[in-house]
Amino acid sequence: QVQLVESGGGLVEAGGSLRLSCAVSGSFVSIGNMDWYRQAPGKQREMVAHITTGGATNYLDSVKGRFTISRDDAKYTLYLQMNGLKPEDTAVYFCYGWVQTTGPQWRDYWGRGTQVTVSS
Repeated sequence: QVQLVESGGGLVEAGGSLRLSCAVSGSFVSIGNMDWYRQAPGKQREMVAHITTGGATNYLDSVKGRFTISRDDAKYTLYLQMNGLKPEDTAVYFCYGWVQTTGPQWRDYWGRGTQVTVSS
């Protein structure tokens, strides 16, 4: 059973920084493309950042220049460095990705989320 577990959320003042982590655990062969999503109260879930297995990235326009997604495949961990946080970044942040479970089989998984709250 594969699990994605986020950590690193919390309460921070506007302008501050947080680093989110997403650890992939369980029985699997390899990790594919990974994303960070977020969902604010009353809003739809949106993709914040994407990283491929080769390290190519793209970002939601509103976080470009402030957030950085990265991965450490040796540690099976995904990161999101968030700088210059704004109150509008307040949301539950979710890790999402594709994992090769056995042989040629790939499956997508969601983490349970970590709360990020930015005070003004």
